[in-house]
Amino acid sequence: MPRRSSDVYAFEAHATDADLDDLRARLAAARLPEAETVHGAEPGPRRWGQGVPLADLVDVVDYWRTGYDWRAFEERLKAIGQFRTTVDGLGIHFLHRRSARADATPLILTHGWPGSVAEFVDVVDELADPKAADSPAFHVVAPSLPGFGYSDKPTTTGWGTEKIAAAWVELMGRLGYSEFAAHGGDWGGNITTVLGGRFPEHVLGVHTLFAEAPPGLPTDGLTAAERKWTEETRDFWRHRAAYAKQQATRPQTIGYSLVDSPVGLLAWILDKFAEWSDTEDSPFERISRDRILDDVTLYWLTRTGASAARIYYESHNSLDPELRVDVPAAITMYPRDIEKCPRPWAQERYRKIVRWRSPETGGHFPSLEVPEYFVKDLQEGLAAVLDARK
Repeated sequence: MPRRSSDVYAFEAHATDADLDDLRARLAAARLPEAETVHGAEPGPRRWGQGVPLADLVDVVDYWRTGYDWRAFEERLKAIGQFRTTVDGLGIHFLHRRSARADATPLILTHGWPGSVAEFVDVVDELADPKAADSPAFHVVAPSLPGFGYSDKPTTTGWGTEKIAAAWVELMGRLGYSEFAAHGGDWGGNITTVLGGRFPEHVLGVHTLFAEAPPGLPTDGLTAAERKWTEETRDFWRHRAAYAKQQATRPQTIGYSLVDSPVGLLAWILDKFAEWSDTEDSPFERISRDRILDDVTLYWLTRTGASAARIYYESHNSLDPELRVDVPAAITMYPRDIEKCPRPWAQERYRKIVRWRSPETGGHFPSLEVPEYFVKDLQEGLAAVLDARK
């Protein structure tokens, strides 16, 4: 068994009763705007055309104040196992669940924005100790990104994806994992790409939901479906990415609202769960209110709305165009994700793709939307990665 470094210590998330009472008081005193002017539209994307509909927000706010149980989420984190360590002067929080299997492979899971470690709590058990004996098992490590959750908030610039990837290598080494596999989506996918490209001596292979091709590649030779992917991604960045431009240029400005108003924070994040999930109208078609509120409440109680937004300031469009990933890679493009990369483009960066999947359902948050498929896909993808190294 790997020997844990003395620099790693156990951690327990526990909000004070005063903080929870303050949250409920703020929710009760919230000042809300009038209804959107598309109010009354039929269920569907048009109903969300101006953002989160008032009726939906009122319903979630009422449940957040009167029905949601944060203590239950704290218990779930405790059951998995939480720890902290300090890397380059910054405290890093992470979940760590060791498998009972002797053949388990170390695996680091990296979340993105507006996600958190809350994305992974429902899948850790099956990844660590799968029910099927022929499924691969993993020692699961899921860190909170700098400025997110119970990790420290950087006080200087510099904590971009390159530095975070290097910190993850240091973290895994302290846990006794000199070699490991890596998975991520959104910013976690970007960081996973950096891990595979910069640290091949430590990274056995990668599984990513975010395959970013080098810039400037032509559409010649792409299928009609692949060209549609590029058009959808271009449309997203031209017309639906104001949040990213705001956080990349003025994270401090939006941060005041995100840290001071729980309703403002909820609306900012719920909007993304609605638009980026594989649903026709509401994100709650696939994801429970509790799961979304676990994520939002984690941001609220840790006051990380501003610090988490700064990852865009630090890393927006920062992936090195020359970076290549030569370790085995498994890539999954969910149909309702916000960015989808054609395989011919992805192959220009990931030069040993051993498995490629385009499932029929799922969006940007598959571990919450389609958790059973997500686990199976991750197991099979990483099995292909590990087989490729034999």
